[in-house]
Formats: sequence, structure tokens, C-alpha cells
Amino acid sequence: MNTLKKIKQADYLYGITVGIIVILTSCQTPKKITNWSLNEFVRPQNAGPILSPNPESEFFCPMRKENVKWEESDTFNPAAIVKDNKIFVLYRAEDNSATGIGKRTSRIGLAESNDGIVMKKHEKPVLFPSEDNMKEFDWSGGCEDPRVAEAEDGTYLMAYTSWNRKVPRLSIATSKDLVTWEKHGPAFAKAYNGRFANIASKSASIVTKVKNDKLVITKVNGSYMMYWGEHGVYAATSTDLINWSPVLNQKGELKTLIAPRNGYFDSALTECGPPAILTKKGILLLYNGKNSKGNNRDTHYTAGAYCAGQVLFDKKDPYKVVARLDKPFFAPSADFEKSGQYVDGTVFIEGLVYSKQKWFLYYGCADSKVGVAICDPSKIQ
Repeated sequence: MNTLKKIKQADYLYGITVGIIVILTSCQTPKKITNWSLNEFVRPQNAGPILSPNPESEFFCPMRKENVKWEESDTFNPAAIVKDNKIFVLYRAEDNSATGIGKRTSRIGLAESNDGIVMKKHEKPVLFPSEDNMKEFDWSGGCEDPRVAEAEDGTYLMAYTSWNRKVPRLSIATSKDLVTWEKHGPAFAKAYNGRFANIASKSASIVTKVKNDKLVITKVNGSYMMYWGEHGVYAATSTDLINWSPVLNQKGELKTLIAPRNGYFDSALTECGPPAILTKKGILLLYNGKNSKGNNRDTHYTAGAYCAGQVLFDKKDPYKVVARLDKPFFAPSADFEKSGQYVDGTVFIEGLVYSKQKWFLYYGCADSKVGVAICDPSKIQ
């Protein structure tokens, strides 16, 4: 490993063989060394959560026609992007309009940072249920769980969940400045004559690549591509980044790429995380695995806990699995990751950026706060 520091920092993702050193309070340390996964994320010392609720923040809600404390109860599940040499985090914020997960109204807030750790919040949310073309989809649960990626022309693309308290839908919005967003509607609305317009859908990881020291959206086999899904991982393609067509199997049904595994940390759910990355080894997808509460769970991890996994797809056949971690590379260990709305413990990854020769991974903590973990290739021995 003496030559490691001579390798370009962005090439770390492309084949550095490292061990995983995250020591988890109630979890085993993975011992398998891979030459394809992105590993060794460390929580900043004494950092704690980087974003927390603020009961003083108010804005006039066009849905409720009154001032609301839009981030009073919880701030979690963040996206992240690099802009103007800063890291911007777009996070889900909940008001205090009800009690229970998914019962409050969610809006998307914006924060920025010079170092990726100390955050300055913007006063008002940037995406929220309003009197617009998305009223039937965004009211009254709101806008949840964003993932953000940058296109080659500098347009920012957000894939978020529209929650009308009936059916969650994966929806698309675009922006040039991260503040003003144009909503384009549900991602699958036009595909196959509307066949998938009303299915439950969420969690999109659009394929990106490292270019000019940051992640940008790229094409795979001539088309834009995303991995998406909560109970399993599926795929979809697009020619314009706005309208997406789910990938189907030979029977004409959604093609399942990976699914929960009995006896593993992802025995209940496999939910897509931050934007996927095209590498020399393949297409790397970081995902959220939920441990089952039944007998089929991994007993080394808390029942119901969300941990982070990785899977590698073939870059020529992006629906074919090449490799998959059997143990999570990141799991709940800090107190603020195990106390909040979701007491079983959550490190729900949604934001990943490459900035200043480091990788920053942003995640939701127990559905209540936002945390960050950093991979610094220069410190790997």
C-alpha cells in the first residue's frame, strides 16, 4: 500500500483494496477485503449530528395558508451536491402537525458548508407542497427523501418522494441554483401508456461518474439510468432525465435486480441510497438494508435496524450483479443514530459527494437528525 498516496484521489473508488475499519457497538466488523467497494467511512471526532430540528424556523405554507414551523420535529434523510466549492445538503424536514412516522408534512430544506461538517441552514424550505401542478401528489404528506445529482450542463436533478398519504410516488424536479425548483411530475407517469403511474415507488439512485473532481450524471449504454426501489432494487432508463421507463423482465413485469436476503443485515428491505457511480470495476450502488424483526434476520445486528450496504453491477450489463457485500460497511453506533423517531437505529444514506479529495457520506439518523461520515484516501495506510 506504499503507492496508495500516489494514486489520484478520485481513482480511490476505482480499485483500492482496503479493509473496513468502522467498529460498531453491537455489530461485527466486516473482515472481507474487496477491490471494488467504497470503504472506510469515519464519523468526524466529536461532531455529533450536523443538522437538527429548529422549532423557531417558520415560513408561510401555501397548502395550509398559514405560517408553519416547518422543521420543528425532525430533520433527516439528506441529499448532497457540490456547488461553488461548497457542499450543499438538501434534507427532509418535518413539522409537528401529527405524531408518527409518515404522518407529518415533509418539506425539503437547504444547508451549505465550506468543510462539509459545519452547516449553515437557509431560512425557508426550497421544495414543499404548494398550489402547483403537483398538488394531487404532494398534498398533504409533502416532499420526502431527496436524492440530487448534477447533469453535464449544470442542471441539478432531484428525485424525491411525493406523499399524498395514499401512494408514494417517485417524482422529478430540476433547478439551476438549488433554491428554485421546477416540478416535472411523477417519474413513471408516461411510461408504457401510464401503466406504472400509480404504483408505489421511491428512492432513486441516478448513475453518475467522477469528472473534474465531482460527480456528474452519465449515460450507460446510450441512456440515462437509475436504480430505484424500497422492497427490492429495480432499474429505469431515460433520454431526458425527466421521463423514466422502468426496466421489465421477460414476463413484462418489473425486473428485480437485488432483493432482501434471509439471514443478512438486509433481510427486510433493500432500498437505494445516494447516486450510483460508474467505475472501472462496474456500477457501484450504495443502498440501505433493513434487518428483519423475524427469525430470518442477521442476529449480529439489531432487529429492524437500517445499515448501509454496497452492490456492484456489470457496466456492460447494468442489471447483472457482479458482487455484493455480506456485511454492512456502515451501521448505527452513535447514540443519536439510535434515538429519535426510529429507535431500532438508522444510518439512512442518501447523499454522497466527492469534495476536496475526500468522500462525504450524508445520512439520516433515526429519522430525526442528519449525520456525516468521511472517507479520506490519503489517511489509508
